[in-house]
Amino acid sequence: MNAKDPHLTHVTLPDGHRMRARWFVPQQPNGLNAAVIVIHDIFGFSDDQARIARRLADNGYPVLAPDLYDRAGARSLCVVRTLRDHELGHGAAFEQLEACRLWLLEQDQQPVTKVAMMGFCMGGRFALLYAARGGLRVVAPFYGGVPRKATALTGICPVVGGWGKQDLVYGGHGERLARHLSELGVPHDVKTYPDAGHSFMNDHQTFVFKRLSGYSPLRAYHEPNAAEDSWRRVLRFFQQTLEEK
Repeated sequence: MNAKDPHLTHVTLPDGHRMRARWFVPQQPNGLNAAVIVIHDIFGFSDDQARIARRLADNGYPVLAPDLYDRAGARSLCVVRTLRDHELGHGAAFEQLEACRLWLLEQDQQPVTKVAMMGFCMGGRFALLYAARGGLRVVAPFYGGVPRKATALTGICPVVGGWGKQDLVYGGHGERLARHLSELGVPHDVKTYPDAGHSFMNDHQTFVFKRLSGYSPLRAYHEPNAAEDSWRRVLRFFQQTLEEK
């Protein structure tokens, strides 16, 4: 751990690189023996990612929040490679997520036998596609891109998530996901909020996010009502799903 950031830890990747991450241990574990991986949005390893992780920990979940841009090599190249993996649906970013899952199961600070995942924007798509590979008990993607065909999600675990209809790019993807999951017979709670845009769960304290992002086609801004409703749905769905044997 780091004195400046007591939550800072590292996850060793298959190539030996030590990827930085934040590790949040709940003061009052909820007894579910389940941990959550929180995947950041396109802005990367941020205070907002930590805020979300902390809220999950306050609800009794051990949480690992990795920096997917932290790979071996130049930072700029790592960002480009992560975004490439995001579009292709495969690549080293998925190995990073698998390393996080294994880290949670192998660490000895908290009893963890089940792993959940929550992701936002870019992280929402990563969470969705990773979940289709198996290994998770429940996944919570928010306003990420959804594959066109349901078969791309064959094998996915139960899903809870949200999209904002005001988002002109991904606003219809939540409804697409709900159709896919119904076709596949997967338990889900996916909601599209008519008065929200992209990033409604995020609340970055930056000039770009606060003043400029709402002018993009994504209509990206924090929407407290949609965010709080989503938190209620996520925590309820996680509880119901993770307490099952």
